[in-house]
Amino acid sequence: MSRLTPSDSEALSKLESIARWMDSQFRIPGTSIRFGLDSVLGLIPGIGDTITLASTIYILGYAHRMGVPFHVKVRMAWNALIDWLIGLVPLFGDIFDVGWKANHKNVALLKKHFEKKTV
Repeated sequence: MSRLTPSDSEALSKLESIARWMDSQFRIPGTSIRFGLDSVLGLIPGIGDTITLASTIYILGYAHRMGVPFHVKVRMAWNALIDWLIGLVPLFGDIFDVGWKANHKNVALLKKHFEKKTV
């Protein structure tokens, strides 16, 4: 049974910050469209999406250390795989990255898991 310890709570805040930088730190002026480093680095053909996969793997590693169950980690890995595979497609993948936000999805899965455990 997983419980959110003070150090886990601090780690979750850190992971939220990483997710924000990777998925939504910047805004297209005059719109509500937000994007992050994942979308920017994804513009580098061939390697950009693979580089940004590191942040998702980092979040997944933290989930493992926090004792998150296997089924939650599988969902997180699925989010990462979708982000990476579709992100490899030139132009379409870059547009997809703006909307998919795998890091935000994965941090939300972590938060949901720990909220269930504290109820």
